[in-house]
Amino acid sequence: MTDHFSTALFRETRGTGFFRVLSGKNAAFYVDVLDDLERVTADRPDGVAREEAMAIIVETLDQHPGLELEAEAGEEGVELAADDVRQRARLILDYLIKCRWLEEPPRRDWRRKLIFDAHGATLLTALRKIAWPDAAVFTDKLTGVCALLGNEIELTERPWETVENCLAMVREGLNELRAMQKSMQRFTRRQMEEESLQGNLAVVFDDYSEQMSNSCYASLVRARLPLRLPEAVRRISDRLGEHAAMSAMQEAVLRRNPEMTAAAAHGRVSQALDELMELLDRVLPMADEIDKRTADFTRRSLARFRYLQDVSGERREELKSFFEQVNQLAAGKKLSQLAHSTPSFPTMLLPSAKIPNGLESLKTPPLRRTPMEQEAFEDDISEFDRMAGLRDMEKSLRESLSVHRANLFLQSLPGGKGARIESHELSVSGESGFTDLISLLLHAESPEARFRIESQRVAEEGQIPSIDVLDGCSVERFSIIKK
Repeated sequence: MTDHFSTALFRETRGTGFFRVLSGKNAAFYVDVLDDLERVTADRPDGVAREEAMAIIVETLDQHPGLELEAEAGEEGVELAADDVRQRARLILDYLIKCRWLEEPPRRDWRRKLIFDAHGATLLTALRKIAWPDAAVFTDKLTGVCALLGNEIELTERPWETVENCLAMVREGLNELRAMQKSMQRFTRRQMEEESLQGNLAVVFDDYSEQMSNSCYASLVRARLPLRLPEAVRRISDRLGEHAAMSAMQEAVLRRNPEMTAAAAHGRVSQALDELMELLDRVLPMADEIDKRTADFTRRSLARFRYLQDVSGERREELKSFFEQVNQLAAGKKLSQLAHSTPSFPTMLLPSAKIPNGLESLKTPPLRRTPMEQEAFEDDISEFDRMAGLRDMEKSLRESLSVHRANLFLQSLPGGKGARIESHELSVSGESGFTDLISLLLHAESPEARFRIESQRVAEEGQIPSIDVLDGCSVERFSIIKK
């Protein structure tokens, strides 16, 4: 039975003191100290002298004035608050050695060298990525998985290698989606913290547009994952789940691990396929969450822009204080709760209104118009004019590209509900037939349409669609299915 994660972790760090350094009230000080020590020791494979390490700690203490260091040594309760800066630095250095961030291996000579712990360097690298994250990206990892699972040659000749490559690529793709979610959260927080219109617009049109909207998010939309992923998951169960593919993958696992039994190899293959389908099932919910956060960022950016517009005038501070009081009074409440028990909001004061040019500026001169005789319209119309108007109206209704016209054209086609008509079977003649065809294609996605259309371009993305030549026009091949 394998160890618990906590057991393995604390066995490697040799206790919980390794993490206690970063969780106390002086965590900011220790982060800066360890960052400086790790950068210095990275270029010194043989370590740094103890005096040099103490000098780095003293310099960092100067950058954190008023720091109170007490009982940082855990159970022993060693008092670190001392007037002597070097004494405090020595106690801090001994504390870092005790918590396994620094090592002082025994030497045969009199010199004392300190080496930065490898696990500490790994943890600091992760913390630096959190503090200064890279820009989110969306590469072709997930689309590559769909392409591999759709490649019949790869699935036949190298099924196990294909599964391994797909697992690695889908893990990287999910990490990219997580980074996009975090970037959207970061942009939203920055937007709500902006205090000026210039900063508001800079976040939207400079940072967000460059790092998200026009790059990774646009690539995510172009990938069309909702259309590709269901087919990829179906291929895993239908194609890789076959007996021949399972046997080929089991043999590949046994070739790499001769000591493994056939049952264990079969279990590893089944576990890999289940994991691949599970990971692919996580993609679309994460992509939907990115869409929601993108919409939320857009909505909040617009609201923040309008708010800054309102409070950027002469009475900005008064309006700002008013909204701050409202936020405090309504904190943690819903609008439905406020409707029943409205808190006593502060009253808004009307600013003093001043008219620059006095009341005379409100006076508008009377408009003088030259009198003229109005020519009366004839009330009576002839029967010819009335019939001509009706004919023009009927012609406009007939020629309008409406969903009603598309449904009428569908009724003229043979077959009942569920009938399938191919595009080359359509009879299109004259201007009227051509506009019937346009209305049919235009309203294929309309909820009132009594038909649906399947396009060869969507069903077979990797192939060039066929062209059907009709009377007077050419169209890409499609099928009409009556509802």
